[in-house]
Amino acid sequence: MSVRFVNNSVKVKNALQDAAIKYLYEAGGELTEQVQNNTRVDTGKTKGSFRYRVNESKLECTVGSPLENAIWEEFGTGEFALHGNGRKGGWSYQDEQGNWHHTEGKTPTRAFHNAFQTLKPALINRAKQVLKTEMTE
Repeated sequence: MSVRFVNNSVKVKNALQDAAIKYLYEAGGELTEQVQNNTRVDTGKTKGSFRYRVNESKLECTVGSPLENAIWEEFGTGEFALHGNGRKGGWSYQDEQGNWHHTEGKTPTRAFHNAFQTLKPALINRAKQVLKTEMTE
């Protein structure tokens, strides 16, 4: 009696990687949408700047905005900075229309933090679901 061994490890690894990549695109889209929904809107520039990028070779997804204002919205500025490390006493600035304003800063919206906290359980469950489905097919 002979025993035949079939090594399917490459197929299994590829199936897992494909499932993980699929999940990262899905999760990146969901998180980006939730951050945009949570973002305070004046002009819509910051809200519309959030994107996600999947690095398939590293199995990583990055969500963010290239705009500096996204940082200010997340953590606040001046007197209202999240960790109390903002500029004190206020400042004046000129807007794009040439009008002058004085501010003590802006309160943090925590759009990204809150989006992640809201979606975290669902993202974890979805990851388990996607990976389990691939392993049982």
